[in-house]
Amino acid sequence: MSVSIDIKNALKKYGDNVIIPDLSVQIKDGEFFTLLGPSGCGKTTLLRMIAGFNTIEGGEFHFDENIINDLDPSKRNIGMVFQNYAIFPHLTVRANVEFGLNNRDYNKKEIGPMADKFLQLMQIYEYRDRMPENLSGGQQQRVALARALVIAPDVLLMDEPLSNLDAKLRLEMRQAIRDIQKEVGITTVYVTHDQEEAMAISDRIAVMNLGEIQQIGTPQSIYHRPVNEFVASFIGRTNLITSDCNKDEVDVLGHKVRIKGLDYKGQVKVSIRPEEFMLTDDKNTIKAVVKDTVFLGLNTHFFIEMPNKQLVEVIKESMIDNLIEPGTEVYLTINTDKVNVYTEDGSKNLVIAHEN
Repeated sequence: MSVSIDIKNALKKYGDNVIIPDLSVQIKDGEFFTLLGPSGCGKTTLLRMIAGFNTIEGGEFHFDENIINDLDPSKRNIGMVFQNYAIFPHLTVRANVEFGLNNRDYNKKEIGPMADKFLQLMQIYEYRDRMPENLSGGQQQRVALARALVIAPDVLLMDEPLSNLDAKLRLEMRQAIRDIQKEVGITTVYVTHDQEEAMAISDRIAVMNLGEIQQIGTPQSIYHRPVNEFVASFIGRTNLITSDCNKDEVDVLGHKVRIKGLDYKGQVKVSIRPEEFMLTDDKNTIKAVVKDTVFLGLNTHFFIEMPNKQLVEVIKESMIDNLIEPGTEVYLTINTDKVNVYTEDGSKNLVIAHEN
């Protein structure tokens, strides 16, 4: 069984230092919900408040209709997976997975089959008699996940669980976590600072900064329509160009660009992701100069100096014979369907305002 989580006006402070000033969020039953943000933004603090490991100075935390503010962590029926795995080094894999069941006074005849189910689900059954020191990092993380899930928690909480793994293992484990969460159907709150990881596994993402939620949405909506400059810059990569706007038209370095749905007059910031620039043979577009190229296999990243000397990043699919040498003059046009336009202070997306 899983639950919905409803947080209203959460407040967390240490003395006079306010970490989370006033945060509200609703997490759906069975949802994979990710708290994403830079270090120090309050995401782990919020996770630990849900778990009961941190005190709550204000607001209300609900699991379904039940308020849990003063409920002991052991009474909240949560499973927790930590960054450093936190599995017991003196116990075998099986003993680690059975630990929570033994503490909950399950019938001894039930414990073995229940542990076996999750050992097999995590694909670590063959390692059941090994000690943790004889496991890889990915295998240890699977043990931690099995131990958290075997007790049938209402909520699974995961704090940067993949940050200690190498790049290849992170890719494998994030897919495994996503698949297992869907199979089990448990409400999951996941903390990470890795944008790609968040987009790959989440149903919805809450982007946090300085203890406040900047935007909540699906990975697609957050990437394509960030609500402000912070989200646009934190999720993926973007080029921000100061421009003048007249109704639905912005002037990008002398190149007039029409943005569907835009209706504003004044100075703005235009957010153009690297893949939204297009190289063209049309000399009536933006003339620029390639300063550097970085080949990354599937894609090549070009760093291009614009007429105002601003350096922008342009990403294109790599081809065997399309290397553009530094110093080469190029012409750029823009995929206007995906461009975002912000107020001069970066606080508001003017495209979203008029799409709604």
